[in-house]
Amino acid sequence: MRITVFAVGRMKSGPERELAGRYFDRLKKTGTPLGLEFSSVTEISESRAQQPELRKQEESSKVLEALDQGGVLVLLDERGKTMPSEAFAQAIARFRDAGKRQLLVAIGGPDGHDASLRDRADLVLALGAMTWPHQIVRILVAEQLYRTTTILSGHPYHRV
Repeated sequence: MRITVFAVGRMKSGPERELAGRYFDRLKKTGTPLGLEFSSVTEISESRAQQPELRKQEESSKVLEALDQGGVLVLLDERGKTMPSEAFAQAIARFRDAGKRQLLVAIGGPDGHDASLRDRADLVLALGAMTWPHQIVRILVAEQLYRTTTILSGHPYHRV
């Protein structure tokens, strides 16, 4: 299953980008033997529409353009459910084992995601009750995807 991270907003050079990149590199190396191929991070600029609802609609339509037909959409949203890393890893394994060819993890812009995109999502996930800066969310997503591969392979990186 090919994994893509889709992000509204561009991450500048710096330590946050380097740390996210480090976890994505680890994901590339550890995911392939498990049938989890890290593809890329797709970044788009925030919409310049005047109204928040229009911005969310424009950004959400670009997420859908990046999603293959039959692909799995994991949406990060404050209204989503929280889950332990083990449960997240098992959810990804179930999608993979069901023959899904793409997993797209979508990080929204400052206004969040359009309700229609939340309705379409296969999994709506929250990284806790707090609001996080975009750069930190990217790092957390990269690390949790890498952690997923360590859990699925029985590697000691993940300890409870």
